[in-house]
Amino acid sequence: MKVDGRHIRSIWLDADGHTVSAIDQRRLPHHFVVAQLATCEAAAEAIRSMLVRGAPLIGATAAYGMALAMRADASDASLDRAYKALIVTRPTAINLKWALEEMRSLLRPLPASDRAGAAYSRAAEIAEDDIVINRGIGGHGVALIEAIAAKKKPGERVNVLTHCNAGWLATVDWGTATAPIYLAHDAGHPIHVWVDETRPRNQGASLTAWELGHHGVPHTVIPDNTGGHLMQHGMVDLVIVGTDRVTANGDVCNKIGTYLKALAAYDNGVPFYVALPSPTIDFSGADGIREIPIEQRGAEEVATMTGQTADGRIETVRIVPEGSPVANYAFDVTPARLVTGLITERGVLRADRASLAAAFPERIAAAAE
Repeated sequence: MKVDGRHIRSIWLDADGHTVSAIDQRRLPHHFVVAQLATCEAAAEAIRSMLVRGAPLIGATAAYGMALAMRADASDASLDRAYKALIVTRPTAINLKWALEEMRSLLRPLPASDRAGAAYSRAAEIAEDDIVINRGIGGHGVALIEAIAAKKKPGERVNVLTHCNAGWLATVDWGTATAPIYLAHDAGHPIHVWVDETRPRNQGASLTAWELGHHGVPHTVIPDNTGGHLMQHGMVDLVIVGTDRVTANGDVCNKIGTYLKALAAYDNGVPFYVALPSPTIDFSGADGIREIPIEQRGAEEVATMTGQTADGRIETVRIVPEGSPVANYAFDVTPARLVTGLITERGVLRADRASLAAAFPERIAAAAE
């Protein structure tokens, strides 16, 4: 997508053919900084510290991390160390495990002399496939927006509410929840996005708003608790969110607060869609509420806020009293019964086992191995 009119991806391989560059999302929206990842350890820290984040981008970064490890040392021991170092960085996003399994199954049978080249090639394929998949999600999702637009008066905008950041910054390009939005905007459909700020890390306010603004998409940032009010007053036509993991039965794990948006949408008859690439489906799991590990992050993300002062300084301030305990659950699970549809690269599916299995039989077979 575009930054100041220039196309850019969230992650790419440098001209030297081995160093990986990625946008440092911790510095947005106030500073656009590109970080260089030259080692597997750097890739692991980038994921852990949320320099990169979003399930598809985490998967792509992990794949490049394996390639960096093989460039340094292509032994079996190095392969195992790299896998173990990367798999523990973010426990909830299933794309991380998927990408690492893809890399390990490819590399394990190869002689050490072939591993680095094969690793870089497969990591590049994973990144390119993500772009194609997300463009496919956009193609299927834009039809939902167009159908709503067709029922409105000429020029009347379609209002989409989204949560957290499921934009191109969370993927390699296009995004998941934002892909239909970008396609609709580029096609000239009047569209407006309600952007949840998404506490505690404010990834809607700092990332989604930043990328929509740079692409020229009309949007408004709202406090997280505003969504239900907007739905009650007919100001939301549909909700589109992303996800870090979808179980085989259609339960959706996404950024904390998604479940509450789904409840509000259900109560007000607003369609609630989840946009996801197929690697985000976990066919080994059936019950999202009981089986998905929910990451608990540091208290400082809730107790403090970071922003830009009037004179341009970036400062972090404490907003919670000293001594008050803090709980920081990073994700919640939305039951399949609250999901209107899953927007995938193979169409808009019902959130149930039969629909997912019929659309992705090869993933079912792989999960059974």
